[in-house]
Amino acid sequence: MVEIKTDASLDAMREAGRIAGGILTAAREAAAVGVSLRELDELAREVLSRAGATSPFLGYRPGFAPTPFPAAICASVNDAIVHGIPNGYRLRDGDVVSIDCGAVLDGWASDCATTFIVGTASPEDQRLVETGRKALEAGIAAAVVGGRIGDIAHAIGTVGRAAGYGIPEDFGGHGVGRRMHEDPPVPNEGRPGRGYPLRHGLVLAIEPMFMAGGRDTYLTDDDGWTLRTVDGSRATHSEHTVAITDEGPRVLTAP
Repeated sequence: MVEIKTDASLDAMREAGRIAGGILTAAREAAAVGVSLRELDELAREVLSRAGATSPFLGYRPGFAPTPFPAAICASVNDAIVHGIPNGYRLRDGDVVSIDCGAVLDGWASDCATTFIVGTASPEDQRLVETGRKALEAGIAAAVVGGRIGDIAHAIGTVGRAAGYGIPEDFGGHGVGRRMHEDPPVPNEGRPGRGYPLRHGLVLAIEPMFMAGGRDTYLTDDDGWTLRTVDGSRATHSEHTVAITDEGPRVLTAP
């Protein structure tokens, strides 16, 4: 069931989104050579605690997961696409790092992600990360009243395919509201003019995921969570929670 939010609900979701966006900013600033993924998770928990919010990730267990997720953020490095579990791995120069996080405040959830490079960036990795950002911007630009979900999917997929990147099958964006994952699904590739209509008050997580090797299939780690590229190529993941409004797209997870 798709829930259309009131303007007051959008304002409340913006407060949850502001916290999540702040986690991404803090994690990016703290990420340096030698810093562990677990330390970034601890930082996220501190941000949430200070704001009086909780993590929608911690303890989350969708149908595909063998165990509840054990952290407040997902931290995916290099060939990990999404859902990486923060551990003792210490960042190295040139690592491509994706941080995915959310916040729940006063019963409303938010969800966002960013990818960045630690230290020295190769041209190939920089292009990958920038393409993910451009795809997110294109998807947000298509999130307008009168359009359809397929318009967002088409905008994202067009950017990724033009760059020669793969798009992981069966993973994409989704509705956001009282729960982090709600209807409708938002694919990262599709046909324009198709799918659920975009209306004022609809809130979506728009989240491009690209794989540099150009393949659409992926592997799942033994932890049952982490998705990896099949060829060891690097991946990028960008995401914002966005409200469809009569005034245009409203990014709720901007820091």
